[in-house]
Amino acid sequence: MDDIYLWLLSFFLLIALLILIVYQLMCLADLEFDYINPYDSSSRINQVILPEFVTQGVLFVFFLITGHWVMALLCAPYLYYNVRLYTRRQHLVDVTEIFNLLHWEKKQRLFKLAYLIVLLFLSIFWMIWCALEDHDD
Repeated sequence: MDDIYLWLLSFFLLIALLILIVYQLMCLADLEFDYINPYDSSSRINQVILPEFVTQGVLFVFFLITGHWVMALLCAPYLYYNVRLYTRRQHLVDVTEIFNLLHWEKKQRLFKLAYLIVLLFLSIFWMIWCALEDHDD
């Protein structure tokens, strides 16, 4: 029964990550359609980048601690990419370059979104698997 709670916690962490990525995509879409100015868009995006990185790191450590090695290995490339961006100081959106990099920023976040959706489905699968296993006992 404890395993179900662990998968449920990972589910909520993944939902939090999805919300942060969708929020960033909405800010970029608003900027693209000229509903918001570049300064507001970049400041809103920059406010949620570090919480996204921290949540991803917590999720990776959580999978390592609980012994879910496959899920930890699946989280590792995304965490590596975030750490690489942070160490190179490329993680924040620049106000002066946001229009030039708008297509790249959207593509990057869409890739992250697809990656997180795959992780979410795997987490849901393992949660259901554990629930069915506990039900049989």
